[in-house]
Amino acid sequence: MDVRADRVAVTGAHGPLLRATSLRVRPGELAVVAGDPGQGHTAFGLALTGRITPSAGSVEPGAAELRERAVLVDAPGVTEPEAGLKVVDVIAEELALTRVHRSRTDLLDKHGLTARTRFEAVPAAARIALLTDLARPAADLLVFDTPDRHTADVGDWWPTALAQAQSGRAVVVLCGTSAADRLPLTPARLGEHDQPAPLETLS
Repeated sequence: MDVRADRVAVTGAHGPLLRATSLRVRPGELAVVAGDPGQGHTAFGLALTGRITPSAGSVEPGAAELRERAVLVDAPGVTEPEAGLKVVDVIAEELALTRVHRSRTDLLDKHGLTARTRFEAVPAAARIALLTDLARPAADLLVFDTPDRHTADVGDWWPTALAQAQSGRAVVVLCGTSAADRLPLTPARLGEHDQPAPLETLS
């Protein structure tokens, strides 16, 4: 899916949540969008996946198509699982939402997890890998919301994001500036219009 955000801005009840930001990402590409805390990571993720209507600017495709074909992964306060839930309950809930039949035991084994572990205790790498694995199989766009809030090691989430782009999906990672500076590409920036090209991967 070719996704274009043109000068997207979001205003909340108490002022701007996201200043005008532009981005384009195509199938098989990985875009990193960096910003400091409070610059609108989640607001941009919600707009990119059709969950909110921007206060200014536009996103293509339209919101209805984005809601069908895009997934916002682990957005704080929005799609992140409750910390106190057991891993097996998180898996069950996500499978129910996607209406996909998969073995919970196989998923636990695949990610090296035990059923009764509280989700807040899941290591960062396993967390992002599991939540990605539970995303709708038909999703053409994945937007990862600040995976760096769980770990200082970009190696805990970069391989998962890269693999998804290599599989043909369009992928956007929203993260902090310090994490983006450790990645092998030039990040886009929240609040900017002229953005560098995403990393084009090879399947």
